[in-house]
Amino acid sequence: MDTFIAALSMSMSWSTLVASVFGAAVGLIFGAIPGLTYSMALAMVLPITFTMSHEPAIAMLLATYIGGMTGGAVSAILIGVPGTPSAAATVIDGEHMAKQGKASIAVGIATIAGCIGGILSLVVMMSSVDALARVAISFGPAEITALVVFGLSTICGLAGGSLVKGLIGGVIGLMLMNIGQDPIDGVPRFTFGTTTMLQGVDLLVAMIGLFAVPHVVTVLGTYWRGKEMRIEAGDVRTELPSLRLLFAQKWNLLRSSLIGTVVGAIPGTGGPIAAFLAYDQARRWSKHPERFGKGEVSGVVAPEASNHAVTGGAMIPLIGLGIPGDPATAIILGGLLIHGIQPGPLLFMEKPDVIMSIYLLFVLAYLITAVIQLFGVRVFVKALRVPPHLMALGIMVMCVVGSFAIRNSLFDVGVMCTVGFVAYWLIKGGIPVTPILLGLVLGPTLERESRTALIMSEGSPSIFVDSYTGLLFWGLAALILIGQVITIVRSKPAASAAGKS
Repeated sequence: MDTFIAALSMSMSWSTLVASVFGAAVGLIFGAIPGLTYSMALAMVLPITFTMSHEPAIAMLLATYIGGMTGGAVSAILIGVPGTPSAAATVIDGEHMAKQGKASIAVGIATIAGCIGGILSLVVMMSSVDALARVAISFGPAEITALVVFGLSTICGLAGGSLVKGLIGGVIGLMLMNIGQDPIDGVPRFTFGTTTMLQGVDLLVAMIGLFAVPHVVTVLGTYWRGKEMRIEAGDVRTELPSLRLLFAQKWNLLRSSLIGTVVGAIPGTGGPIAAFLAYDQARRWSKHPERFGKGEVSGVVAPEASNHAVTGGAMIPLIGLGIPGDPATAIILGGLLIHGIQPGPLLFMEKPDVIMSIYLLFVLAYLITAVIQLFGVRVFVKALRVPPHLMALGIMVMCVVGSFAIRNSLFDVGVMCTVGFVAYWLIKGGIPVTPILLGLVLGPTLERESRTALIMSEGSPSIFVDSYTGLLFWGLAALILIGQVITIVRSKPAASAAGKS
């Protein structure tokens, strides 16, 4: 009880509330504008948290994450273009509701369904993450190495259609984290004889470059070619769904929230998969499946509840094991590490107040996001009308300022620009940037724990397979790899047949 009271007092401070409001507003705006993502919003607000204590910093990051997920429904309903990939399923019925003059109630039901789905996922997170941490508390360096390899195997799920390109991205991330001083021996690595390179590539600088710069380059290139598209959205007011309507959707809400939580807990999956799974199940269980695709309320409730429940599910491996399952949670992990918070089993024993504050801030972020979404939706509609090239210029300015502020180094600004332009060409070549980020985040832990294990075993690699826990994670990593290979092999004949037809 003392832990709860202490966490509650910290979570209800003015600085935490202001940080939550700011993060939710930024996330909602980025989520509502097609082309921008909440991962980019997280990378933008991360430097702002450096001078904060950890409670407001966590509050801002969580609110930005949740706000970005919520904002995608605005453009999906009003203009038929999903602001985030997770809102793609919301378009199917949400756009039809808007055309029928029900845009206000569609935004309202999407906001409330998302809030309910997110809070239900928190209940599952609270009941499962602690048990997971208790099991993992006995992990040694060898077991942690196997666990990190399992986390890196999610590159297979984040690789898209090409496993090789995903692995290339992961290797690039692992190479970048090797620049600088060796963490154990202290010798320079890949510095090319320059003292500036000794500081290495900062994780946060790389995040900003990976997610923001490619978007800016793409938007400005489109503008210079005269092909920039302007978005027009109608006006919309606030309209809350009735209790009777919510009660009629109770089983749909519960089912969709559970789907989103389970999918979110699996690294490498994410909101789009959960949203379409929930939409399909809602149609299967509906008494009137013929109404779906024509403005059915259940077709908005299901994907919104599900993709918001992904946020709680994704926090389970992040908080319990320190493994991010998608780009957004990887950025949140970076923010936690910057503030001296190492997610994992030890966190539950050493800092239970931090765990409790995360739970409370999670609820606070959802409540604040729902209020801002419902009463500030007219402002977010106006944000859709900002010319993309002007928005891109503003983002680039914030990228430069944020990169410099991390270590007061112009070198970091250069690294951000270099990483960003390289990421742009990698994306053009079909190589995803998310595996690069995963390699940057998990690479240092992999190196530290694997070398520690080898030191303990005097160089014998058998230490990695001496325990059942280690064998379990090696086996899971192998299953993910084999499963992805089988999926790719099976999809090629289908793609060839579709191309011929």
